[in-house]
Amino acid sequence: MPALSEVITVLEQAYPPALAESWDAVGLVCGDPAESVTRVLFCVDPGTETLDEAVEVGAQLIVAHHPLLLRGVHGVPADTAKGALVHRMIRAGIALYCAHTNADSADPGVSDALAEAIGLRVTGPLDPKPDGVTGIGRIGELPEPEPFGAFVQRVADALPATVPGVLGAGDADRPIRTVAVSGGAGDSYLERATEAGVDAYVTADLRHHPAGEHLARPGTAPALVGLTHWASEWPWCGQASAVVARAFAGNVDICVSTRCTDPWNVRAERTSN
Repeated sequence: MPALSEVITVLEQAYPPALAESWDAVGLVCGDPAESVTRVLFCVDPGTETLDEAVEVGAQLIVAHHPLLLRGVHGVPADTAKGALVHRMIRAGIALYCAHTNADSADPGVSDALAEAIGLRVTGPLDPKPDGVTGIGRIGELPEPEPFGAFVQRVADALPATVPGVLGAGDADRPIRTVAVSGGAGDSYLERATEAGVDAYVTADLRHHPAGEHLARPGTAPALVGLTHWASEWPWCGQASAVVARAFAGNVDICVSTRCTDPWNVRAERTSN
């Protein structure tokens, strides 16, 4: 049985902390590096639902994409939401490790997993770092062009279902072959996607004004596919779990959380004119 420190070494080889943005908080949040690990739960959000799941499956480690303590923290009292989670994890003997923007920029990383799920052949990063290999987002291409309406359906079929679903903005008949993707909130990369000359851009948390201004610009801007944040990053859990599974060859049990941690859980449509 590997020690927690050994599992962390494997994760940091795949997702080097040096790739994280300066504002980010990645790495071990709580846990004893010397303790043994026999079961790991991979998830997007380290929240109540996934901690409940970790307790249920007997995991000693949660590997999450999103940080629990991203902002400056001066204490973790148990009567606060995040403090309560930290106390529960420590009492249950569960460690928490977070790989965020370092997992976004790694090769392969979060957007590679999203691209693979959609069926794209990746050709490079959307917003490359100086090495030209790592970076945020990915550009890829489909095996054959398909109408935008069919492509939106392809994306919806490839990802876990969410209450808001998948939205498309563009001509339903427009042929789509080249695609940019960015797991997580990616409307800050709309300009990059346009410069790349892709046919469509897939990302999460698209805001009204940036999306509308993008579509109204002169020339042919990429059509947009909007996802929920959780759905866009969930494929990474499978990628990261495979990294640990390969490294420890049956000595560590792997669990991937399928509990949707999007905050949106009720949807209503108008029923009368």
